[in-house]
Amino acid sequence: MEIFLDYLWVFLIGGAVCALGELLIITTNITSARILVTFVLIGVFLEAINVFDYISDFAKAGINVPIVGFGASLAKGAIGAVKTHGFLGIFTGGLTATAGGIAAAIGFAFIFSLIFRSHTKN
Repeated sequence: MEIFLDYLWVFLIGGAVCALGELLIITTNITSARILVTFVLIGVFLEAINVFDYISDFAKAGINVPIVGFGASLAKGAIGAVKTHGFLGIFTGGLTATAGGIAAAIGFAFIFSLIFRSHTKN
């Protein structure tokens, strides 16, 4: 029964994050790109004030998988690198922490660009 509740919370939290994004797209004139950046910054902010881990313990993949989790990973990597490497860690830590995800996104984008033909919306 406990695993069912975990899946339920993941679904509800992740769905709420996605619903918030859709709500912003539908009801405002904010572009999708700006909403994406806002969600990344929310993740960075939550990690910077040391709240993201508490939310992540409760919501698990519901908060880690959406773009908010990517922002938190960037911030966590930068904070860790600053502690070990000093000022230069600001620039290298975030990319080091998220390199696997970025490489996967680029690789899958390349593969799908070979399979599917892209076109602009009318």
